[in-house]
Amino acid sequence: MRLRLPRLLLIAALAWALEAAAQKVPPPPKLEPLPEPPPPPAEVAADPDLQPQVTIIQRENETIEEFRVNGRLTMIKVTPRHGRPYFLVAEGVNGAFVRRDSLDSGLRVPLWLLYEF
Repeated sequence: MRLRLPRLLLIAALAWALEAAAQKVPPPPKLEPLPEPPPPPAEVAADPDLQPQVTIIQRENETIEEFRVNGRLTMIKVTPRHGRPYFLVAEGVNGAFVRRDSLDSGLRVPLWLLYEF
């Protein structure tokens, strides 16, 4: 009698698992296309100096993209042929370039639970 109970439990668990696996999963809902982005403000769209100018330089082992705003070099994106891209961002008054592996500023907004019911 002792050996039959674990076997029965094992058979029942397997039957339940097979029944759960055999259930059909409904297809995901169809996604609607994203709306068009809003146009830029009139003062930005009218002034081409406020739009960043991008210069792409192809080299043998890397691609360099230079971003200039109002003629001033503000950022460089370097994409090596093998490896991850990185950014050189101008910081401070003197415009010294600092390497960043991503443009994520690292700012994390704290979230607290105020009330729960």
